[in-house]
Amino acid sequence: MIKKIDSKNMGSSDLGWLKSLFHFSFAEYYNSHNINFGVLRVLNDDLIKSNNGFDTHGHRDMEIISYVVNGQLTHGDSMGNKRTIERGQVQYMSAGTGVLHSEHNYGEDTARLLQIWIMPDKKGYEPSYGDYMFHWEDRKNKWLHIVSGKLGEAPIKINQDANFYVLELEENEEIDFHVKDGRQAYLVQIEGIAEINEVILKEKDAMEIIEEKLLIKSKEKSHIIVIEMKKEK
Repeated sequence: MIKKIDSKNMGSSDLGWLKSLFHFSFAEYYNSHNINFGVLRVLNDDLIKSNNGFDTHGHRDMEIISYVVNGQLTHGDSMGNKRTIERGQVQYMSAGTGVLHSEHNYGEDTARLLQIWIMPDKKGYEPSYGDYMFHWEDRKNKWLHIVSGKLGEAPIKINQDANFYVLELEENEEIDFHVKDGRQAYLVQIEGIAEINEVILKEKDAMEIIEEKLLIKSKEKSHIIVIEMKKEK
């Protein structure tokens, strides 16, 4: 099963310094039929103007992944971490029993990032933070496995059976992705245009996939993320 999610039908917010597209219910956008997709609870496509950001605020019992599409993102937290990442790089935080953090764009240009929240497999973990400076070339015309569960093989490990893969596919190239039995996935067309199992996805569109083999054909250079997880019962 595949289901296209048109970006025009997603929730949105414009605070001036921050423009957001909400894939799931968040902040002022609430849809009782669109709370989550399996363990994927939040996926916000954020545009943050230069010298703006999220001031210190708290989280708990959530696995939080920030994926920078363009610009810079600087993270600070109550554990003493302060780090800046750029295009294609990742910050991740297990909020666990509670943590305070901030995220700002101190760069000259507007930053675009995906804020992704995954529900953990249990509550009460010790809070932790990390980041990973992935090389852009490692996702060119091939899947780069950036996040996995604790028993997985990705360099970033979270407290849930979920996997993140990213890809930059050159124009007129093809690649497969197999969502196996008992699994489901959420795909975001971050940049470009692609045809996936004969369905066209434009920039910022998404797709829900359950137990399906995908054939992805790029109509123009395509930047894609897939979040794969156990099938929701």
